[in-house]
Formats: sequence, C-alpha cells, structure tokens
Amino acid sequence: MGMKTKIALGAVVGIAVIGAMSANSGDGDGDGGAKSDGRTSASAGEKSGDGAKADGGKADGASDAKPAEDKAVEKASQAEQFKAFVQKNGSPNEKDAVSHVTKVQGADEQNDILDAADVYTDFTGGIMGEGMGPAKLIASAFADWKDSENGLVTIYDAEGELLGNGQF
Repeated sequence: MGMKTKIALGAVVGIAVIGAMSANSGDGDGDGGAKSDGRTSASAGEKSGDGAKADGGKADGASDAKPAEDKAVEKASQAEQFKAFVQKNGSPNEKDAVSHVTKVQGADEQNDILDAADVYTDFTGGIMGEGMGPAKLIASAFADWKDSENGLVTIYDAEGELLGNGQF
C-alpha cells in the first residue's frame, strides 16, 4: 500500500470509531456510572415512591385537585402570567412598561442550555422610537420573573422590530 492510501484508510477508520463512540454515549443504557434521567417506560410517579399510584392518583386517597387560583394561572397566557407577576412584584416604572406587553413566547419551556424568549409590545418606531427605554425595564422584569443559566429575552415593537434584549 502507498502512503496516501494508509493515511486515507486511517482517517476513515478514525471517523468510524468516533461515530460509533458518539452514537453510544447518549443512550443511558450502560451502567458506566451514568444516572438515568427518568425518560424510561416507567413514569415519574411510579419511580418516586412518594405515595403516588401509577394512574397519577395518591395512594393515601388525597385529591390531586389544585386550588382554583393555580388553575387560573395555568390557563392564563404567558403574557398574562408575566403581567400578573410584575403587578405583584414590580416597581411602578416596570408596571408601566409591562402594561404595553401584548404577547410572550418561549417563557414556558426552559432547558438552561439556550433559553430564548420573545416579548412583543404595542410600542412603535423600532429602536429609535419610544419603546427602547421601557424595553430595558421589560427585560429586567422578565429576568425577575424567569431564571435561566443561559437565557436571552428579546423585546419587539408592534411591527416586529427589535427594541432591546437582556439576559435572564
């Protein structure tokens, strides 16, 4: 064999080995010290051993019914939940800025790897308009509402133009 052939063959074998190792590294079936993350056929209730039955009911006969206020919060949109939080915990300037929020997207699902949320407002004029200052207040209030290892909230005006962003 020629030198070029040996190098090419070595590269192909190396890529195949790396591919096989990466394909097997994330399956969680091995006992190499990796903990199971709960994504198996058993539900979290069956594994927890906290008195929960497999059907989701409590073993001690207690009801799983939530208070009416919790159900109302669950049914509220993300924007309504955000506004309610700021009305309860925000400063007067934050309350005024958040009153212009019309829609919030991406706040409900977080994985702490790359969380991105979008907040839409009724401001006009883009980054040079009236909403740039309040956008920073909205981003700050959002950071108080949600917490993430690596989150970015972006604030938009009524026409979808960028007003500002911030980390949360």
